[in-house]
Order: sequence, then structure tokens, then C-alpha cells
Amino acid sequence: MAQDAFKKFVNPKKNSVVKEEFRQEKKKALKEKRAYFEAKKAEEYKSRQIKRGVMVAEKAPSGRPVLAPKKGGGKTVLRTLEKPATTTEVVMPLNKFLAHCGICSRRDAIEIIATNTVKVNETICTEPGYKVQPTDVIEYNGKKLFVTKNLVYILLNKPKDYITTTDDPQGRKTVLELIRQATIERVYPIGRLDRNTSGVLLLTNDGDLTQKLSHPSYEITKVYQVKLDKNLTKNDFDKIITGLTLEDGPVIVDALAYSDAKDKSIVGIEIHSGRNRIVRRIFESLGYDVKGLDRVMYAGLTKKNVERGKWRYLSEKEIRVLKYMNESKRGKKLPTKDENNKIIATKKEVEEDRKKGKDFTDKEIAIALESTIANADKPKFVKEVKIPQPRKFKTHSEKKAAALLPKDATGKTVVVKKTAVTKKKKVSTKIKY
Repeated sequence: MAQDAFKKFVNPKKNSVVKEEFRQEKKKALKEKRAYFEAKKAEEYKSRQIKRGVMVAEKAPSGRPVLAPKKGGGKTVLRTLEKPATTTEVVMPLNKFLAHCGICSRRDAIEIIATNTVKVNETICTEPGYKVQPTDVIEYNGKKLFVTKNLVYILLNKPKDYITTTDDPQGRKTVLELIRQATIERVYPIGRLDRNTSGVLLLTNDGDLTQKLSHPSYEITKVYQVKLDKNLTKNDFDKIITGLTLEDGPVIVDALAYSDAKDKSIVGIEIHSGRNRIVRRIFESLGYDVKGLDRVMYAGLTKKNVERGKWRYLSEKEIRVLKYMNESKRGKKLPTKDENNKIIATKKEVEEDRKKGKDFTDKEIAIALESTIANADKPKFVKEVKIPQPRKFKTHSEKKAAALLPKDATGKTVVVKKTAVTKKKKVSTKIKY
């Protein structure tokens, strides 16, 4: 009774909330009931098929409970079948297999194989290109290896003073120290960022994705924010857009813009080349000193909501987009140095014509494109002038008015000119005192 007295002070739930909770519970119960009967129906169907000999229980996937007939007749019983573990599901070279197992990178795997520490089917193998089959048994230092199936994808907002390597002989800080609590799997960075460069960095143990994002044929775009020691002039801006030639070949920039209209020393640059220190060398070749370099976007991924030195896991959608990114460019041949030089030369010619103020006509453009433009001399849009036409019929009121007009002997209507009638103004006779 004492507790009932305090119930009036408690805020009760609204009727709509209570009804919605009841509706959800009922919906959940029906869903569980339906799932139970569907599973039971499937089990009965499987047991009937096994009794008839139509279905073979031993071909079911490993690790799952399957229905098998009992010896000597009787009811079917549940039995778990164990499938022998395969070394790999896809045939691949031995050095690639070691990299996918998380032992080391592909380059380091070649050196490890040369030390006679890797066995294939209990025989020492020294060929990095040996094709590993699913039935092969691979051993490294007496331990059997299997391809890593627990793939991890991590996005890190790298700060300065960290090396983009798995280990450093000089004892400097590495990016793996920042993601120690992220995973127990051996992950490695995709690409490299300098010690003084910050921004987006991907780490994973997926070898195929690493090769795709690192290979220049896929043209993965990267966006950097560059802080210079002085303002970038318009002349140098045009030179970068047109294309530069560095000591290791020509460089073509996808996009360039000022990040701040008031501060011309901060610029944003988009580039797909993955050459070493390419962004710094572009500005250093023009006499600028790069004070700060931050990668704000890599393969469509940004550091949004990720603080400096922090990390996050990639979502399933982001992973799917990365795996199928620029798939149409697979197998595409990279442009040679001569082709890049031709592209830069044509850009320079167009830029010079633009500076001279030369305007091209439609005919010149058609000749340059080796095609004709239909009606090149005529304007595209001509405004049509409409001339008002007299009305062919008269309304009923017009006909009635015409019948009332006076007519002469020939039957033609006589036009009577109206005379203006002037009204006389009244003169007030009031006397003012």
C-alpha cells in the first residue's frame, strides 16, 4: 500500500509507447516462430531425402551439423562433419603466399625463401615463383602456414614524426605503435608517407588490395594540402597545371587550387602519381620550400571525424568500393615518357594561345578536329518575331453594334464623328464675409 501511494509521482509511459512496445514484441515472437518451423521443415525434408538415398550427408559443408541415417535403421541423428583444412583457396606464388599468411612482405619473402627455411610438402623449396596448390603443406620454421582469412582494414590519421614502416632499425617511432590495440593480425601500410607528412594512411593485411592501390595503372587519386614558405605566383601556378619535367620524368597534375583566397601560400593539389616525394619535388623545383604537407584524401577516403593520431575501421561499403575502384583501368598500359612529353607540349601551346588572346572560330575548331560543324555560320538560337493577324470573325456584340449604325443608299455604314461636349462649370454664388 505504501508503494502504491507513490505511483502518482512516477511519470507513466504514454499509451502510444506501450502499444508500440507490445507490437514489436509480437512481431519478434512471430518472426522467431516462423524461423523455428522453417528450420524444422528443412530438417524433415533433408532426413527424408537421406532415407531415400537422394541426398548424401557427407557432402555437406564442414563444421555444420548435418542429418545422417543411424546404422541399423531408426531415426536420423545430427552429426558434425569435419572437412580437412586447405592451405589456400587460390593458386598463388610462394612469396605471395607467405605475404598473405602475414609472415612478411613479398620482397622480404624472396630473401626468406633463399635461406632454405620454407618447406613445401616436407621438401625445402628455393623458388619464390612456385605455385602453391590448395593441397600443398607449407611449413616455415617447423610451423604450418595457412592463408589469413581474418582480413583487417584500418584508416589512420598519421601525425608527424612517425615512420611508415613495420619496423625501424634506428629505433624511431612507427605507425604500428598507434594501432597496437586495433588488431592482433600483422598489418602493413599501403604506400608511404614521409616522416614530416601527415594525413590519411591505410593499413591492411589484404595483399590483393594493397597491390591494386599501389599499382600505378589503377591511377588512384590523392589530394594534398600544401603549406609553402611564400605565396604561389600565377606564373608558377600555370606551370604546374601545364606540366613539369623533373629529373625522373614528366609530371602531370590532375588539379590545383588555392585553399584560401586571402592566403596564396596554402594550395590543394590532386595527383595520381605515386613516385617518391613527388609533391615536395614539384614545388621545390620552382624554388619553394614546403613547410607542411597533409594528405586529406586517399582513394576517396578522408580523415573526417578521425583526430590526429587516431584510427578507425573501414566499413563494408568502403571496402567494397576500394576493391572495385577503377576496375575498367585494369591492364591499361601506362603512358611512356614521350607520350607524357607530348601531353605537356600540347598543354603549353594551348596556354600560350590563351595568353595571346587568340579566339578560334567554329571552322578552325572543325578543321582541327577533322570534322565539320553543321550550320557553323548561323546562330544556334534565333528569336522568332510574331506578326499579329486580323481576326477572321466578329463577336455577337460587334455584329449587333454594326446593325444599329446608319446606312446610306448603297447599304454602306456611315461613320458619324462624335463631337466633344464641354460642360460648363458652375459658378458658386456664396458670399464670403
